Amino acid sequence: MREQQLRTALTELTGVRHPVVQTGMGWVSGPRLVSATANAGGLGILASATMSFAELEAAIIEVKGRTDQPFGVNLRADAADAPDRCRLLVEHGVKVASFALAPKPELIASLKEHGVVVMPSVGAAKHAVKVASWGADAVMVQGGEGGGHTGPVPTTLLLPTVLDAVDIPVVAAGGFFDGRGLAAALSYGAAGVGMGTRFLLTSDSAVPDAVKRLYLERGLTDTVVTAKVDGMPHRMLRTDLVEELEGTNPLQRLAPTARRTLEFKRDSGMSWAALARDGRAMRKTQGRTLGQMALAANTPTMLKAGLVDGDTTAGVLASGQVVGLIDDLPSCEELIDRIVDRAVVELRRASGLLGDAGPLG
Repeated sequence: MREQQLRTALTELTGVRHPVVQTGMGWVSGPRLVSATANAGGLGILASATMSFAELEAAIIEVKGRTDQPFGVNLRADAADAPDRCRLLVEHGVKVASFALAPKPELIASLKEHGVVVMPSVGAAKHAVKVASWGADAVMVQGGEGGGHTGPVPTTLLLPTVLDAVDIPVVAAGGFFDGRGLAAALSYGAAGVGMGTRFLLTSDSAVPDAVKRLYLERGLTDTVVTAKVDGMPHRMLRTDLVEELEGTNPLQRLAPTARRTLEFKRDSGMSWAALARDGRAMRKTQGRTLGQMALAANTPTMLKAGLVDGDTTAGVLASGQVVGLIDDLPSCEELIDRIVDRAVVELRRASGLLGDAGPLG
Protein backbone atom coordinates (compact mmCIF):
# COMPACT_ATOMS: atom_id res chain seq x y z
CA MET A 1 0.00 0.00 0.00
CA ARG A 2 1.62 3.25 -1.17
CA GLU A 3 1.61 6.07 1.37
CA GLN A 4 0.24 9.45 0.35
CA GLN A 5 2.75 11.47 -1.66
CA LEU A 6 0.49 14.09 -3.23
CA ARG A 7 -1.92 16.14 -1.17
CA THR A 8 -4.50 18.03 -3.26
CA ALA A 9 -7.91 19.60 -2.83
CA LEU A 10 -9.41 16.32 -4.09
CA THR A 11 -7.67 14.14 -1.51
CA GLU A 12 -8.61 16.60 1.25
CA LEU A 13 -12.24 16.77 0.12
CA THR A 14 -12.86 13.05 -0.30
CA GLY A 15 -10.39 11.45 2.10
CA VAL A 16 -8.64 9.30 -0.52
CA ARG A 17 -4.86 8.90 -0.48
CA HIS A 18 -4.15 9.62 -4.14
CA PRO A 19 -5.66 12.17 -6.58
CA VAL A 20 -6.74 9.50 -9.07
CA VAL A 21 -10.39 8.82 -9.92
CA GLN A 22 -11.77 5.69 -11.58
CA THR A 23 -14.75 7.02 -13.49
CA GLY A 24 -18.24 5.53 -13.43
CA MET A 25 -18.45 3.40 -16.60
CA GLY A 26 -21.72 1.59 -17.25
CA TRP A 27 -21.36 -2.23 -17.01
CA VAL A 28 -17.66 -1.80 -16.11
CA SER A 29 -17.46 0.09 -12.80
CA GLY A 30 -18.94 -2.59 -10.57
CA PRO A 31 -18.14 -3.52 -6.96
CA ARG A 32 -14.95 -5.44 -7.83
CA LEU A 33 -13.30 -2.59 -9.73
CA VAL A 34 -14.55 0.13 -7.39
CA SER A 35 -13.34 -1.62 -4.23
CA ALA A 36 -9.97 -2.46 -5.81
CA THR A 37 -9.51 1.22 -6.70
CA ALA A 38 -10.54 2.31 -3.21
CA ASN A 39 -8.18 -0.16 -1.53
CA ALA A 40 -5.37 1.15 -3.75
CA GLY A 41 -5.99 4.69 -2.48
CA GLY A 42 -7.89 6.11 -5.43
CA LEU A 43 -11.50 7.21 -5.71
CA GLY A 44 -13.54 4.39 -7.21
CA ILE A 45 -16.94 5.37 -8.59
CA LEU A 46 -19.74 2.84 -8.94
CA ALA A 47 -21.79 3.22 -12.14
CA SER A 48 -25.50 3.04 -11.30
CA ALA A 49 -27.23 4.12 -14.52
CA THR A 50 -27.43 0.51 -15.72
CA MET A 51 -28.62 -0.78 -12.33
CA SER A 52 -32.09 -1.06 -10.87
CA PHE A 53 -32.63 0.51 -7.45
CA ALA A 54 -32.28 -2.89 -5.74
CA GLU A 55 -29.14 -3.71 -7.73
CA LEU A 56 -27.59 -0.39 -6.73
CA GLU A 57 -28.21 -1.01 -3.04
CA ALA A 58 -26.75 -4.52 -3.32
CA ALA A 59 -23.70 -3.15 -5.15
CA ILE A 60 -23.10 -0.49 -2.50
CA ILE A 61 -23.33 -3.09 0.25
CA GLU A 62 -20.88 -5.32 -1.64
CA VAL A 63 -18.36 -2.49 -2.06
CA LYS A 64 -18.59 -1.72 1.67
CA GLY A 65 -17.92 -5.38 2.37
CA ARG A 66 -14.77 -5.27 0.25
CA THR A 67 -13.27 -1.98 1.48
CA ASP A 68 -13.42 0.49 4.34
CA GLN A 69 -12.08 3.30 2.14
CA PRO A 70 -14.11 6.19 0.61
CA PHE A 71 -15.84 5.58 -2.72
CA GLY A 72 -18.49 7.21 -4.89
CA VAL A 73 -21.57 6.45 -6.94
CA ASN A 74 -22.38 7.93 -10.34
CA LEU A 75 -26.03 8.88 -10.76
CA ARG A 76 -28.26 10.08 -13.56
CA ALA A 77 -29.55 13.45 -12.38
CA ASP A 78 -32.51 13.21 -14.79
CA ALA A 79 -33.62 9.74 -13.66
CA ALA A 80 -37.13 9.58 -12.25
CA ASP A 81 -35.87 7.98 -9.02
CA ALA A 82 -32.79 10.20 -8.59
CA PRO A 83 -33.95 11.53 -5.17
CA ASP A 84 -34.50 7.99 -3.90
CA ARG A 85 -31.05 6.92 -5.09
CA CYS A 86 -29.52 9.93 -3.38
CA ARG A 87 -31.21 8.92 -0.13
CA LEU A 88 -29.69 5.49 -0.60
CA LEU A 89 -26.20 7.05 -0.71
CA VAL A 90 -26.91 8.93 2.50
CA GLU A 91 -28.25 5.84 4.28
CA HIS A 92 -25.15 3.80 3.41
CA GLY A 93 -22.59 6.52 4.06
CA VAL A 94 -21.30 6.80 0.49
CA LYS A 95 -18.70 9.58 0.37
CA VAL A 96 -19.12 10.97 -3.16
CA ALA A 97 -22.05 11.47 -5.53
CA SER A 98 -21.01 12.10 -9.11
CA PHE A 99 -23.41 13.06 -11.88
CA ALA A 100 -23.23 12.88 -15.66
CA LEU A 101 -25.63 15.83 -15.86
CA ALA A 102 -26.19 18.76 -13.55
CA PRO A 103 -28.25 17.75 -10.50
CA LYS A 104 -30.93 20.16 -9.32
CA PRO A 105 -29.91 22.62 -6.58
CA GLU A 106 -32.22 20.97 -4.05
CA LEU A 107 -30.63 17.59 -4.74
CA ILE A 108 -27.16 19.06 -4.20
CA ALA A 109 -28.27 20.72 -0.98
CA SER A 110 -29.81 17.51 0.35
CA LEU A 111 -26.63 15.51 -0.30
CA LYS A 112 -24.33 18.16 1.17
CA GLU A 113 -26.52 18.41 4.26
CA HIS A 114 -25.65 14.78 4.98
CA GLY A 115 -21.93 15.12 4.26
CA VAL A 116 -21.93 13.65 0.75
CA VAL A 117 -19.44 15.30 -1.62
CA VAL A 118 -21.17 16.36 -4.87
CA MET A 119 -19.06 16.20 -8.05
CA PRO A 120 -20.92 16.63 -11.37
CA SER A 121 -19.21 16.07 -14.71
CA VAL A 122 -19.17 19.03 -17.09
CA GLY A 123 -18.19 19.63 -20.69
CA ALA A 124 -17.87 23.42 -20.68
CA ALA A 125 -16.86 26.26 -18.37
CA LYS A 126 -20.41 27.66 -18.28
CA HIS A 127 -21.70 24.36 -16.94
CA ALA A 128 -19.03 24.37 -14.24
CA VAL A 129 -20.04 27.88 -13.22
CA LYS A 130 -23.69 26.84 -13.01
CA VAL A 131 -23.18 23.80 -10.76
CA ALA A 132 -20.64 25.66 -8.62
CA SER A 133 -23.24 28.40 -8.02
CA TRP A 134 -25.68 25.69 -6.96
CA GLY A 135 -23.25 24.38 -4.34
CA ALA A 136 -21.34 21.56 -6.05
CA ASP A 137 -18.16 20.69 -4.12
CA ALA A 138 -16.06 19.84 -7.19
CA VAL A 139 -16.41 19.15 -10.91
CA MET A 140 -14.93 16.66 -13.32
CA VAL A 141 -14.27 17.99 -16.80
CA GLN A 142 -13.75 15.60 -19.72
CA GLY A 143 -12.07 16.66 -22.93
CA GLY A 144 -12.78 15.24 -26.37
CA GLU A 145 -10.14 12.51 -26.05
CA GLY A 146 -12.29 10.71 -23.50
CA GLY A 147 -14.42 7.65 -24.16
CA GLY A 148 -18.20 7.41 -24.08
CA HIS A 149 -20.20 10.60 -24.46
CA THR A 150 -17.76 13.36 -25.22
CA GLY A 151 -17.40 16.82 -26.73
CA PRO A 152 -15.21 18.32 -29.46
CA VAL A 153 -12.74 20.31 -27.32
CA PRO A 154 -9.50 18.58 -26.18
CA THR A 155 -8.62 18.47 -22.51
CA THR A 156 -5.61 20.75 -22.92
CA LEU A 157 -7.92 23.57 -24.02
CA LEU A 158 -11.03 22.75 -21.99
CA LEU A 159 -9.31 22.29 -18.63
CA PRO A 160 -7.81 25.80 -18.32
CA THR A 161 -11.12 27.44 -19.23
CA VAL A 162 -12.85 25.58 -16.41
CA LEU A 163 -10.05 26.26 -13.95
CA ASP A 164 -10.30 29.97 -14.75
CA ALA A 165 -14.08 29.94 -14.32
CA VAL A 166 -14.54 28.34 -10.89
CA ASP A 167 -12.78 28.21 -7.53
CA ILE A 168 -13.84 24.68 -6.55
CA PRO A 169 -11.62 21.61 -7.15
CA VAL A 170 -11.50 20.46 -10.77
CA VAL A 171 -10.72 16.88 -11.78
CA ALA A 172 -9.38 16.52 -15.32
CA ALA A 173 -10.48 13.59 -17.50
CA GLY A 174 -9.96 12.62 -21.11
CA GLY A 175 -6.56 11.42 -22.33
CA PHE A 176 -4.99 10.40 -18.99
CA PHE A 177 -3.31 7.05 -18.42
CA ASP A 178 0.02 7.56 -16.60
CA GLY A 179 1.99 9.65 -14.10
CA ARG A 180 3.10 12.20 -16.69
CA GLY A 181 -0.54 13.04 -17.30
CA LEU A 182 -1.24 13.39 -13.59
CA ALA A 183 1.77 15.70 -13.20
CA ALA A 184 0.61 17.77 -16.17
CA ALA A 185 -2.94 18.07 -14.81
CA LEU A 186 -1.69 19.13 -11.39
CA SER A 187 0.58 21.68 -13.07
CA TYR A 188 -2.41 23.14 -14.88
CA GLY A 189 -4.07 23.54 -11.49
CA ALA A 190 -6.35 20.51 -11.44
CA ALA A 191 -6.89 18.61 -8.20
CA GLY A 192 -6.55 15.17 -9.79
CA VAL A 193 -7.29 13.09 -12.87
CA GLY A 194 -10.16 10.83 -13.85
CA MET A 195 -9.55 7.75 -16.00
CA GLY A 196 -11.96 5.29 -17.58
CA THR A 197 -10.28 3.27 -20.32
CA ARG A 198 -7.12 2.85 -18.24
CA PHE A 199 -9.12 1.29 -15.38
CA LEU A 200 -11.19 -0.81 -17.78
CA LEU A 201 -7.87 -2.33 -18.85
CA THR A 202 -6.78 -3.66 -15.45
CA SER A 203 -6.82 -7.16 -14.02
CA ASP A 204 -9.49 -6.00 -11.54
CA SER A 205 -11.91 -5.08 -14.32
CA ALA A 206 -14.66 -7.64 -14.94
CA VAL A 207 -14.65 -7.02 -18.70
CA PRO A 208 -14.06 -10.36 -20.51
CA ASP A 209 -10.39 -11.09 -21.20
CA ALA A 210 -11.04 -11.53 -24.92
CA VAL A 211 -12.50 -8.03 -25.07
CA LYS A 212 -9.57 -6.59 -23.12
CA ARG A 213 -7.19 -8.16 -25.66
CA LEU A 214 -9.16 -6.49 -28.43
CA TYR A 215 -8.64 -3.12 -26.73
CA LEU A 216 -4.91 -3.76 -26.27
CA GLU A 217 -4.49 -4.41 -29.99
CA ARG A 218 -5.83 -0.98 -30.93
CA GLY A 219 -3.84 2.10 -31.94
CA LEU A 220 -4.33 5.84 -31.51
CA THR A 221 -6.53 6.14 -34.61
CA ASP A 222 -8.74 3.15 -33.84
CA THR A 223 -11.56 5.02 -32.10
CA VAL A 224 -14.38 6.96 -33.70
CA VAL A 225 -16.94 9.49 -32.44
CA THR A 226 -20.41 8.66 -33.73
CA ALA A 227 -23.97 9.76 -32.99
CA LYS A 228 -25.48 6.71 -34.71
CA VAL A 229 -25.69 4.63 -31.53
CA ASP A 230 -27.75 6.88 -29.25
CA GLY A 231 -28.09 10.19 -31.02
CA MET A 232 -25.29 11.91 -29.09
CA PRO A 233 -21.53 12.07 -29.84
CA HIS A 234 -20.07 8.87 -28.40
CA ARG A 235 -16.41 7.78 -28.67
CA MET A 236 -15.90 4.04 -29.10
CA LEU A 237 -13.64 1.48 -30.72
CA ARG A 238 -13.87 1.29 -34.47
CA THR A 239 -15.39 -2.15 -35.10
CA ASP A 240 -17.29 -3.81 -37.94
CA LEU A 241 -20.55 -3.13 -36.10
CA VAL A 242 -19.77 0.56 -35.65
CA GLU A 243 -18.75 0.89 -39.30
CA GLU A 244 -22.04 -0.74 -40.25
CA LEU A 245 -24.03 1.63 -38.03
CA GLU A 246 -22.21 4.60 -39.52
CA GLY A 247 -23.54 3.60 -42.94
CA THR A 248 -27.20 3.23 -41.94
CA ASN A 249 -30.09 5.68 -42.04
CA PRO A 250 -32.72 6.24 -39.29
CA LEU A 251 -35.27 3.96 -40.96
CA GLN A 252 -32.80 1.08 -41.09
CA ARG A 253 -32.05 1.52 -37.37
CA LEU A 254 -35.72 1.57 -36.36
CA ALA A 255 -36.28 -2.18 -35.84
CA PRO A 256 -33.00 -2.81 -33.94
CA THR A 257 -33.73 0.25 -31.79
CA ALA A 258 -37.17 -1.06 -30.84
CA ARG A 259 -35.76 -4.51 -30.05
CA ARG A 260 -33.04 -3.11 -27.81
CA THR A 261 -35.55 -0.90 -26.01
CA LEU A 262 -37.50 -4.02 -25.09
CA GLU A 263 -34.29 -5.76 -23.97
CA PHE A 264 -33.30 -2.82 -21.77
CA LYS A 265 -36.79 -2.66 -20.24
CA ARG A 266 -36.56 -6.36 -19.40
CA ASP A 267 -33.02 -6.21 -18.01
CA SER A 268 -33.56 -3.05 -15.95
CA GLY A 269 -36.95 -4.04 -14.58
CA MET A 270 -38.27 -0.55 -15.42
CA SER A 271 -41.93 -0.06 -16.25
CA TRP A 272 -43.09 1.63 -19.45
CA ALA A 273 -44.19 4.58 -17.30
CA ALA A 274 -40.68 4.90 -15.81
CA LEU A 275 -39.10 4.70 -19.26
CA ALA A 276 -41.48 7.42 -20.46
CA ARG A 277 -40.62 9.65 -17.47
CA ASP A 278 -36.90 9.24 -18.15
CA GLY A 279 -37.48 10.00 -21.80
CA ARG A 280 -39.32 13.21 -20.98
CA ALA A 281 -36.50 14.18 -18.62
CA MET A 282 -33.91 13.61 -21.38
CA ARG A 283 -35.92 15.78 -23.74
CA LYS A 284 -36.24 18.56 -21.16
CA THR A 285 -32.72 18.59 -19.71
CA GLN A 286 -30.68 17.58 -22.75
CA GLY A 287 -32.82 18.91 -25.58
CA ARG A 288 -32.94 15.53 -27.30
CA THR A 289 -35.31 14.98 -30.20
CA LEU A 290 -37.78 12.10 -30.19
CA GLY A 291 -35.47 10.22 -32.54
CA GLN A 292 -32.49 10.74 -30.24
CA MET A 293 -34.50 9.56 -27.23
CA ALA A 294 -35.39 6.39 -29.11
CA LEU A 295 -31.76 5.81 -30.01
CA ALA A 296 -30.72 6.38 -26.38
CA ALA A 297 -32.34 3.05 -25.51
CA ASN A 298 -29.66 1.38 -27.65
CA THR A 299 -26.77 2.37 -25.44
CA PRO A 300 -27.19 0.22 -22.31
CA THR A 301 -28.02 -2.92 -24.29
CA MET A 302 -25.27 -2.51 -26.88
CA LEU A 303 -22.65 -1.69 -24.24
CA LYS A 304 -23.71 -4.71 -22.19
CA ALA A 305 -23.40 -6.99 -25.21
CA GLY A 306 -19.80 -5.91 -25.75
CA LEU A 307 -18.48 -5.20 -22.24
CA VAL A 308 -20.32 -7.89 -20.26
CA ASP A 309 -21.27 -10.61 -22.73
CA GLY A 310 -18.15 -10.19 -24.85
CA ASP A 311 -20.18 -10.18 -28.08
CA THR A 312 -18.39 -7.60 -30.20
CA THR A 313 -20.58 -8.41 -33.23
CA ALA A 314 -23.68 -7.13 -31.41
CA GLY A 315 -22.19 -4.66 -28.92
CA VAL A 316 -20.23 -1.43 -28.92
CA LEU A 317 -17.06 -0.79 -26.93
CA ALA A 318 -16.72 2.69 -25.47
CA SER A 319 -13.10 3.84 -25.40
CA GLY A 320 -10.90 6.87 -25.01
CA GLN A 321 -8.11 7.63 -27.47
CA VAL A 322 -5.57 6.56 -24.85
CA VAL A 323 -6.37 2.96 -25.80
CA GLY A 324 -3.60 3.28 -28.36
CA LEU A 325 -1.04 3.91 -25.59
CA ILE A 326 -1.99 1.07 -23.25
CA ASP A 327 -0.29 -2.31 -23.51
CA ASP A 328 -0.78 -4.11 -20.19
CA LEU A 329 -3.33 -5.16 -17.56
CA PRO A 330 -1.98 -4.21 -14.12
CA SER A 331 -3.98 -4.46 -10.91
CA CYS A 332 -5.52 -1.20 -9.68
CA GLU A 333 -2.91 -1.06 -6.93
CA GLU A 334 -0.03 -1.52 -9.37
CA LEU A 335 -1.51 1.08 -11.71
CA ILE A 336 -2.15 3.77 -9.10
CA ASP A 337 1.21 3.22 -7.39
CA ARG A 338 3.17 3.68 -10.59
CA ILE A 339 1.07 6.67 -11.70
CA VAL A 340 1.67 8.47 -8.41
CA ASP A 341 5.37 7.52 -8.29
CA ARG A 342 5.93 8.80 -11.83
CA ALA A 343 3.97 11.99 -11.18
CA VAL A 344 6.16 12.76 -8.14
CA VAL A 345 9.31 12.21 -10.23
CA GLU A 346 8.04 14.50 -13.00
CA LEU A 347 6.93 17.24 -10.62
CA ARG A 348 10.30 17.20 -8.86
CA ARG A 349 12.10 17.28 -12.20
CA ALA A 350 10.01 20.25 -13.33
CA SER A 351 10.59 22.12 -10.06
CA GLY A 352 14.31 21.65 -10.57
CA LEU A 353 14.14 23.83 -13.69
CA LEU A 354 13.70 26.83 -11.40
CA GLY A 355 17.24 26.44 -10.08
CA ASP A 356 18.19 28.93 -7.35
CA ALA A 357 16.34 31.81 -8.91
CA GLY A 358 13.00 31.00 -7.31
CA PRO A 359 9.69 31.21 -9.12
CA LEU A 360 9.81 32.63 -12.63
CA GLY A 361 8.14 35.93 -13.45
